[in-house]
Amino acid sequence: MRDDVRGYLTELVRRARDVLGDGLVGAYAAGSLGLGAYQPGRSDVDVALLVAAPPTVAAKRTLVDRLRHESLPCPARGLELVVYRRDVAASGTGEPGFALELNTGATMPFRATYDPADRPGADGRFWYALDRSILRQAGLTLLGPPAADAFADPDPATLRALLVDALRWWLALPTPPGDAPAPGAEDAVLGACRALVRCRDGVWLGKVDAGRRVAADDPDAALIHRAVAARAGGPPPSGPAARAFQRRVLARIEAGG
Repeated sequence: MRDDVRGYLTELVRRARDVLGDGLVGAYAAGSLGLGAYQPGRSDVDVALLVAAPPTVAAKRTLVDRLRHESLPCPARGLELVVYRRDVAASGTGEPGFALELNTGATMPFRATYDPADRPGADGRFWYALDRSILRQAGLTLLGPPAADAFADPDPATLRALLVDALRWWLALPTPPGDAPAPGAEDAVLGACRALVRCRDGVWLGKVDAGRRVAADDPDAALIHRAVAARAGGPPPSGPAARAFQRRVLARIEAGG
């Protein structure tokens, strides 16, 4: 882990403890940090906090004030922080279940959401249970018990339904027509690869690693390799090519992988 990110996480946990006290029972680095796929300049810092009981509204607002980028500058594109009750994290629910969500950063739109009911449905409700599944496998423990003991996977049917929802969400995003490179298409392709690997092989990988695994025996290997190269600055795939691949992956996952 980069020194600037490590120092940032240490200070983030310190500030969270100042606000939440003994109610803070766990803190974990998630996402690309947990999966060993952090890419400076592109990746976010993803953090999950566990609390013993729901924080008060005042505590939530104070936590947002102490952790937002203007108060604690994030060294990455931005911070995506989610607070969960300990029992929710351990339940395996497919619901969002968060007590607080904070997105903040120099190049990330600020958002603080204090209740799952306030999150727009169009933004997707599947992210949280999938993130908790990744945390169970690969979360980096900053405070509290090991991530594998603190988080639970959804049952297989629920997990598959969440992956299907995620793929359908990606497919609903607008993309430019024609064969020109479509910015963001690389993440759509590699996100589909990661979903397929989780469904097929039972393991979470970073997007690039998942793409390389799928490309080893997939007829769209050239498309996947182009998506991988785009993460390093190359041209992304076209929108139609990415969508065709996503639809094929969606059909495989709906059929059981």
